[in-house]
Amino acid sequence: MGEFGMSAVGVGGLIGGFVGLGIFILVILVIIAVSCINIVPQAHAYVVERLGTYRATWSVGFHLKVPFIDKVAKRVTLKEQVVDFAPQPVITKDNVTMRIDTVVFFQITDPKLFCYGVENPIMAIENLTATTLRNIIGDLELDQTLTSRETINTKMRATLDEATDPWGIKVNRVELKNIIPPAAIQDAMEKQMKAERERREQILIAEGEKKSAILRAEGQKESLILQAEADKQAAILRAEAKKEATIREAEGQAEAIEAIQKANATGLVYLNEANPSDAVIQIKSLEAFAKAADGQATKIIIPSEIQGIAGLAKSVVEVAAEK
Repeated sequence: MGEFGMSAVGVGGLIGGFVGLGIFILVILVIIAVSCINIVPQAHAYVVERLGTYRATWSVGFHLKVPFIDKVAKRVTLKEQVVDFAPQPVITKDNVTMRIDTVVFFQITDPKLFCYGVENPIMAIENLTATTLRNIIGDLELDQTLTSRETINTKMRATLDEATDPWGIKVNRVELKNIIPPAAIQDAMEKQMKAERERREQILIAEGEKKSAILRAEGQKESLILQAEADKQAAILRAEAKKEATIREAEGQAEAIEAIQKANATGLVYLNEANPSDAVIQIKSLEAFAKAADGQATKIIIPSEIQGIAGLAKSVVEVAAEK
């Protein structure tokens, strides 16, 4: 019975050991399986080798690799990258030494060539940039170097893009960040710029005074024109007023004459309707003669009819006096 119990314990321990080993192996297999799963993120690429030999380039997405045989040799970013290189000493055509630092914008277009084309791509680009810059600046004088940045940038981009093509790299843009001439030349340039600024300032002041004088003259001219226009309008208005007054006065006199004529006509109509006698007519004639005599005339012609009436009136007066 004891022997049987001991055998059972041994079998149980053996089974437990197998179970533990199985769990360990299962865990190892799960870890291996998980390690074989690879997910490539956006704008990246993985270069995969099998037993040390290039096998494939994985793009974005889910990928599986064979354990212990395949491995990811390099993870490459496909986004545009910027590298700022330290200032490089260069000599111009007129033997002026200056320092220029450059900024290179590049992008990896072929991950395989990038991994196997050159040992250190960034260092290679830096050395190539320095060499190309020296070649270009060596053909230019100092003044051309300072004023031809765009031309230099274009030439460098074309040269670098062609040279880095076998490395799976595309150079999109090259910029000269700083051009640092010697201190003496910098001082001379600053003095020249100061003189140029002062010259431009004097020109601007002169132009401002000229424009101011022109504006003043135009203002005076406009003022004289406006004054002349005002005088003209005033004269026109005075003439219009005088003309209106004359017309009103003439119209008043005409209306007065018309009223008098109408009154005279009305009197004649009333006199005619009254059927006056000859004596009344003669008396009215005497009254008219008396009014005419009161005037300024120096010579009066008296009709014969009135003379007779006057003699008759005198006789009547004398007879009345005697009585």
